[in-house]
Order: sequence, then C-alpha cells, then structure tokens
Amino acid sequence: MTVKLKNRGIAGYACGMLGWSIMTNIITVMLIYIYQPPNNANLSPLVPQVAIFGFLSVLSLIVASGRLIDAVTDPLIAFFSDHSKHKKGRRIPFMQWSVIPIMVTCILIFVPFSTAENALNYIWLGVMQALFYISMTVYIVPYTALLPELASSREEKVYFSAWLSAGFVLGIIISSQTPWLADLFMETMEVSSRLEAMQYAIGSLSLLSGLLMIIPTLTIDESIHCKAVPSSLSLKASLAQALGNRNFRKFVLAEALYIVAMTIIVSGLLYMLRVLLELEEALGGLVMGVMVIISLMLYPLILWLVKRYGEKKILLFSLAYLSILMLFIFFLGEVPLPPKVQIFGFAVVAAFPLATLGILPYAIIAELAEKDQRVTHQQQEAMYFAVRNLAIKIGQTLGVAIFAFLIIFGKDPDNDFGIRLTGLVGSAICLLAFLTFYGYEEDGEHFR
Repeated sequence: MTVKLKNRGIAGYACGMLGWSIMTNIITVMLIYIYQPPNNANLSPLVPQVAIFGFLSVLSLIVASGRLIDAVTDPLIAFFSDHSKHKKGRRIPFMQWSVIPIMVTCILIFVPFSTAENALNYIWLGVMQALFYISMTVYIVPYTALLPELASSREEKVYFSAWLSAGFVLGIIISSQTPWLADLFMETMEVSSRLEAMQYAIGSLSLLSGLLMIIPTLTIDESIHCKAVPSSLSLKASLAQALGNRNFRKFVLAEALYIVAMTIIVSGLLYMLRVLLELEEALGGLVMGVMVIISLMLYPLILWLVKRYGEKKILLFSLAYLSILMLFIFFLGEVPLPPKVQIFGFAVVAAFPLATLGILPYAIIAELAEKDQRVTHQQQEAMYFAVRNLAIKIGQTLGVAIFAFLIIFGKDPDNDFGIRLTGLVGSAICLLAFLTFYGYEEDGEHFR
C-alpha cells in the first residue's frame, strides 16, 4: 500500500522543478545575449555573427545542434528508467547521479574558450551544450515520470501540476535576476568585467539550482510513495506504444509549438528592454517577478475553471489569447505610453495564459499515461514524459534558433526590426498551436 505525499513532500518534489527551471531559463534568456549581445549592453561579442547562404545564423545552428542528441537520449533514459529494478526505485537513482554534471556544464557554457570574438567559441558552446542537455535528460525524464506514480486521481494530478508550475515560474523569476546579480557583483566585489560578473551570477544560480534538485531525492521514497512495476516492453515497442496514442501526439505537437513561440519571446526579453524600450536589463527580473506573482494568484481561478469547463477549452482560450497578445511586441517603444508601463502592462495581461499553460500540461500527460496503462497493463510513464520532454526541448531549441535567425534583421537601437519580428512570428506559431490542439479529444472516446 502506497503512502500519499503530504504538502511538505509535494513542495519538496516541486523543488526539483524549481532547480532545473532556473538553469534551463538561464540558458534560454542569457545564451544568445552573452554570445551575441546588442551594441549597448557593455558586452563584447564572443562569436562572429556569420550567416550561411545569407540567412542561416551559425549561432542558431550551433544552438539547435545541442539538442539533436536528445532524440536518442530521451527515449533511452526513459527505457532504462521504466525497466529499472534498482533497490532505491526506478527514478531517484538517475536523478541523484545527474545533478553535479548538470551544474558543472551549465556554468561552463558561459565560460567560453576565449573571452574575445573567436570562432572556436562555437565549438566550445556546441560541446558544453550537448553535455548539459544529456545530463539534464537523465534528471528530467525520471523526475517527471514520478508524477503519475505519486498522484492517483485526476484532481491530484492537476494539484501536483499546479505545484510544479509554481516551481517552474518561480525558476523564471530567479533566473531573470542574472543581470541584477551581475550588477551586484560588480558593485560589491569590484568586478570590472561585465562578462565576468555575468559568469559569477550564473555560477551562483547554478549552485542554488543543484541544491534544489537534490531535495526531491531526499523527500521521496519510491518504496512507499509509488506503486510501480517495471515495464517488460522492448525499447521499440515502448516508444511505439506512446506514439501510437493519437491524443498524445496532438497534445505534444501543440505544446511544442507553444514552447517555440514562448522561447522566442523569452530569448528576446533583454533585447526588448535595452533596444526597444531603452530600459536597464536588470529590470527584466522585476518584470518576470510581476508576471509570475500575478499568475500564482490566478491558480485557484484556473483550477476552478478547469473543473467547470475542462482542460481543452481553457487551453484553447489561452493559446488564442496569447496569439493576439504577442502582436503587441511589434509595437513596443512606439506606443504613446511610458516604457515601463508598456512592459509591465504586457506582463500583467500575459499572466493568465502563462499560468494556464504552465499548470495543465503535466496533468494531461500524466492522465494520458495512466489511461494507456489501464489499456495495455504496462507502466510507461517515463516514455510518455520522455517523448513530451523531447518535443519541448526541440521546441526550445527551435525557438532559440529562430530568435538567433531573426536578430540578423536587426538587434540594435538604430536597427531593431529583427527584435520586433519576434512578436509577429510568436503570434503565428501560437495560432498554429491552437489549430493543432483543436483536434484533441478530451473525453478520450478515441483514446488510441
């Protein structure tokens, strides 16, 4: 008989999400900004801005290549985790061994081969990125697979997902403090180099993230909190079982498209502040903080709306809402309102869809995995989350790559068209996500 986690244990589980959210969002927000900054950021480019065939950014290709290996590692880690017979469980051992490599590689991504503009930094970035994402896969796939094992009912899954979403959005707040922390290091430690200050800030946040990621491994005991039977399917059959679920395919594609759009916007946040609005980059942390706090306040409303209207209607509304909202980015700095009013106003009105799209995906995937288990009598939670995580990683990679491509068309105060394009592209991709998810069958009558 399993023992349900109390709120303290659920909070401990959510700490893992908080930890890896900080690191992944540092990469999303800071990577391109540090390697190819705008000319008013007090940073020097670390790589030459080179385009292949006149339109493909080399930096975007390097960023995208770092995730290609996940196409192999995600299902492999899922397979090993689902089949594990380790005495400590199917998930916790993987999580424990991955934390230190994640911390180290996250830091090294921002400690390039050369502090001057050098093509060799492309190679360094590619290698460190690949090692970081492999290590992160070893943690994230087993971690997310724990959710359907810890939460039995649909209501519990949504409740757990709300905790995870809170951890993720708090991670966004903390990661967005990187420029502010860099300012603090420059003032208190008399660090003269802006790049060095950024490295200190990222290193500090990476260490904090690692400590947070250890907490779930100490608060969850799989022998009493989980009811799990190792899968007996082969790797090919396991993957085919997950991909054979039509509802799962539709949802994962829609979520991946949403992630592409959001990554484009998040990657451009510091550029929007410095270039379009002529504000200090450290303000980004406060902007994200306002958005996250408001989204957290909306959680009870979202849980009530889901209970009343179901996940599908709320998600469709949020995707349509976000698609319209992103169009405003094209006009940032040109609206007859103070710059701070523009950016904070955007953060306030964006809180609802971001909260919704943060809470519900984990609950939906957990529910789909559980339904599949009832049909096939095989526990494949890790494979479901591995496929979903791979889709998200591809979405994040495409988002960063598309952003790196768009800034070819302008990223500086006197040439900002590329930054403005991010709003139009993000809006179009959110609309495509809406159309994709529209075919999702929430009642599950045609489950497979």
